[in-house]
Amino acid sequence: MATKLDPTDPQYKPPRHNTYEAWQEEQNIPQITGFFIEDINTVEVSHWDLKGVPCAFVNLEGTGGTNDAYVCEIPPGAHTEPQKHMYEEMVYVTKGEGATTVWQEGGPKHTFEWGAGSLFAIPLNARYQHFNGSGQNAVRYYAVTNCCFVMNLFHNVDYIFNSDYSFNDRFDPQNEDYFSGDGELLGRFFLSTNFVPDLLTLALADYSERGKGSTNMKFDLARNTMGAHTSEFPTGTYKKAHRHGPGANVIILSGQGYSTLWKGDEEPTRVDWKPGSVIVPPDQWFHQHFNSGATSARYLALRWNNWRYKFMNSSRDDSTYTSVKEGGGQIEFEDEDPAIHADFESALSTAGAVCEMGDYHPFCTCKPSVAAE
Repeated sequence: MATKLDPTDPQYKPPRHNTYEAWQEEQNIPQITGFFIEDINTVEVSHWDLKGVPCAFVNLEGTGGTNDAYVCEIPPGAHTEPQKHMYEEMVYVTKGEGATTVWQEGGPKHTFEWGAGSLFAIPLNARYQHFNGSGQNAVRYYAVTNCCFVMNLFHNVDYIFNSDYSFNDRFDPQNEDYFSGDGELLGRFFLSTNFVPDLLTLALADYSERGKGSTNMKFDLARNTMGAHTSEFPTGTYKKAHRHGPGANVIILSGQGYSTLWKGDEEPTRVDWKPGSVIVPPDQWFHQHFNSGATSARYLALRWNNWRYKFMNSSRDDSTYTSVKEGGGQIEFEDEDPAIHADFESALSTAGAVCEMGDYHPFCTCKPSVAAE
């Protein structure tokens, strides 16, 4: 039997308290761990008193304590409990349709409708409630929050859920167009908005720095410190390997393919993805996304650091698209292991697809299809 050390003993190490983990254990809902979810729409959920509907926590290894997530299911004709909280939350709807009402205490209520593919953010400490608009089909959404960070920062649960401060600079209750879906586009792909009706049809801008045919859009949602971006790349292509800090929840919106993740000189881990899959690359692990399916692949990344409001600096802003040879975090195609491209061509052959990299990749011997040209 182990002997307890006396607190006055120089070797004694006091236990450390994690307020978020303690609160999470008290919620009695499933917890999903690891660094990959095969399909958001099939994970186990159970009733969560806080929300009033079935949910599951998502604490993947790659978040590094910067953010967390949960999966929520709203049964047909049901709704969540009204609530507010002192942490930010971004919501991506994976299936179903419904509406959300948002308001400040004593102010007018704002209601907007959403469906599968919608993205929006809950303004900080505003009151809100989600409603399933169907009497037959369930709703599912994936939400990324910084609850873990904020709760451990203040280590006071009562403050997190019961503060009455209204952040009118983030959510003006008199602005009737707040959730209209309109936005302000700055530069080629910096969009300030509070609601994206459909990420699957949203027009994206060129981002060929990351790979052939790559497109992108970056979001400033509800003036959060957390950020988001969506990216698409054509069939028969793949992205350059890169690394960055923790907390990027990558949700596959369309297409099929795979990603590889590795740390230092370790053997890469491969995960095969489809719509509904989630990947969270761990802090400073290289990772690379491959579209080995028959259609374009689009994904959404919900993460730390809004492009408008800086919060934490784990690396330079340009490090993810600057070559490692120049001190950045991206591996150029000419510097990657030739076996990577050979494996990609093999995966395409298995799927009956054609490599479209052509002259864009130094190790490619394939000629792009007529359609791609």
